[in-house]
Amino acid sequence: MVNLKDKVVLVTGAGKGMGRLVAETLAARGACVAADDVTPINLDETVARITAAGGRVKGYVEDVAKKMPVQTLLNQVLDDFGRIDALVNCAEVEPQKTVYEMDEWDWQRTLDVNLSGPFLLAQSVGRIMKEKGGGTIVLAGARPKGTGRRAAYLASKAGLAALAKAAEEEFSGFGVKVVLVDSAEAALEACGK
Repeated sequence: MVNLKDKVVLVTGAGKGMGRLVAETLAARGACVAADDVTPINLDETVARITAAGGRVKGYVEDVAKKMPVQTLLNQVLDDFGRIDALVNCAEVEPQKTVYEMDEWDWQRTLDVNLSGPFLLAQSVGRIMKEKGGGTIVLAGARPKGTGRRAAYLASKAGLAALAKAAEEEFSGFGVKVVLVDSAEAALEACGK
């Protein structure tokens, strides 16, 4: 098990699913977790579970699909922890409507959360990490094939794969590693390197 003692890791989408699993596991391995989600409903439970297990965590409620909330989040994390050693972006939405059924709002919201949010976070966190001499940015790509995955989700994740590749090429010269993963295990492994 990788020891992440005192590493500051920002986890988005930490209220449930892969984000919650990553946040809890990172805290169990000694990381200081900055846990973000768009709503406190599930995030409060994640924070309570980490705290009850003796982990270090602080919760943040911001919508990472928009630039101003991303800047607010990063400023709060820096004020509270002084740095960000790793970002694990697990925030995502997956509407279940078909191409025929989907309205413009669902389509745009999926692109905003699954593609624009990771871009805004990677860009801003990448700048912070460049100044500090390095870090790791982990982006949660498409999960392995399963039922119910629809066009908006698949399109946003294909764009995210291209973004991750371009960001890795651009950021590597500054000691910032960018990794696209498809599971919590892969995200945890990327944080430990």
